[in-house]
Amino acid sequence: FQDPLTSLNPVFTIGDQLVETITRHTALRGRAAQDRARELLEQVGIPGAKDRLGSYPHEFSGGMRQRVVIALALAGDPDVLYADEPTTALDVSIQAQIIALFRRLCRDRGLAAVLVTHDMGVIAQATDRVAVMYAGRIVETGPTRDVLKAPRHPYTSALMESIPEIGRRQRRLPQLSGAMPRPGALPPGCSFSDRCPRATDICRQTVPEMTGADTHPAACLHPLDGDS
Repeated sequence: FQDPLTSLNPVFTIGDQLVETITRHTALRGRAAQDRARELLEQVGIPGAKDRLGSYPHEFSGGMRQRVVIALALAGDPDVLYADEPTTALDVSIQAQIIALFRRLCRDRGLAAVLVTHDMGVIAQATDRVAVMYAGRIVETGPTRDVLKAPRHPYTSALMESIPEIGRRQRRLPQLSGAMPRPGALPPGCSFSDRCPRATDICRQTVPEMTGADTHPAACLHPLDGDS
């Protein structure tokens, strides 16, 4: 969850909330469920896990609460873990720890993780593949390194251009004109056409399909690599 403090019930202990989730999604009960709760806290890096089961959410730091929420998500032994802006409320050093935790969990448990985020730094550090969305539709996807180093869709390129670089002196960061269309009032053709510097008349009439290399397609009639 984006904000673990509001995702955890303030009047129940961490142990109660973990055990509730474990008994709901598994066959474990009683002492076995308590032991499993402790194991989950240990797996996500909570020190003194046995003693912390009796703590309440407000007694944890933001990074530790995020680890507890990850433990809750793992309680049902999922194959895929969805994380919605899991590092937004954390400072940079704790953010790096949470990213490292995700990578370790994926490696050790054979788990797939889907991160929903606007932070390109998190994407670069934490993911193998990325899908860029605009107006509710995927407009580019591929291996993370390929998409970030050589974006094919103008929107992806604009996202990368808006990231400040150390040592690059400029008064203002580039920004797109206009605003994203409302979901219930998408324009005909490409939803990005009104804001795209490469748009032509055909872009405003035709909804582009995902085209290009199988490993790195983009939904654009005039992709940045020159394909048409």
